[in-house]
Amino acid sequence: MAALGWLTPRRRSATARSVLAGEASAEAARKNQEATAPLKDAAEPEFPVLGDDKAAAFFDLDNTVMQGAAIFHFGRGLYKRKFFETRDLARFAWQQAWFRLAGVEDPEHMQEARDSALSIVKGHRVAELQTIGEEIYDEYMAERIWPGTRALAQAHLDAGQKVWLVTAAPVEIAGVIARRLGLTGALGTVAESVDGVYTGKLVGEPLHGPAKAEAVRALAAAEGLDLSRCAAYSDSHNDIPMLSLVGHPYAINPDTKLRKHARELDWRLRDYRTGRKAAKVGIPAAAGVGAVAGGTAAAIALSRRRR
Repeated sequence: MAALGWLTPRRRSATARSVLAGEASAEAARKNQEATAPLKDAAEPEFPVLGDDKAAAFFDLDNTVMQGAAIFHFGRGLYKRKFFETRDLARFAWQQAWFRLAGVEDPEHMQEARDSALSIVKGHRVAELQTIGEEIYDEYMAERIWPGTRALAQAHLDAGQKVWLVTAAPVEIAGVIARRLGLTGALGTVAESVDGVYTGKLVGEPLHGPAKAEAVRALAAAEGLDLSRCAAYSDSHNDIPMLSLVGHPYAINPDTKLRKHARELDWRLRDYRTGRKAAKVGIPAAAGVGAVAGGTAAAIALSRRRR
């Protein structure tokens, strides 16, 4: 059986420094390979461009930067703090398992999750939820950040560019994640509050689909950015409007529709779920299958519980 040990999934124990070391080694290997390849294979200009203050990067969150959906992880943390009952947690867990297995945003599931979250936080203070968000990040989100996407964001930061999360998740949670990753900031869904207390309503609508593109457009105008020099990253075909705004769109862990669209338009592709390499790649980095394995386990556990 020892000979089959490589088939057994191993728990990742790499530190942040070891992850960076591994990614640096992979990048060095790629550059060495390019140096010995025909000139046409090494002719692509370096990106991101160092010192380009008219450029920035915009990253979707769910399944692009983080495995699964932030709002579901947030719900799990609120359950631990007795914000709601067990039946609500089962619904959150089922939706999260489905999302991780399918890798596609289901509008009905996402709407139900948002409605549940709004009803749960109604009457609570904004400051309280921000503090809890910090704790929930450490408990459920930190270990679910895709190292590959994290490396892409860091490349933009190292080039002196601003990096923003753009997500339908609550702006308070998005802000926590952006701070923890050392990013510039976050655009997210805004829940209405009066005198620092949540009312259970949204300001406008969730930051989803075309709304993301409008948010990016508005921020670019305010920041004096040239969108043709900016980059955007997402896993979902719902974000095609945002990806189409910029000069450097990237499909990260793409769903079927986005993968097809990206190939038709010759956009860069990168999939960190399986380690397979697309025709055009960004910065090499580690990959994992934890999302699929975890989602399968959750779905099986819930199915058994319901019998």
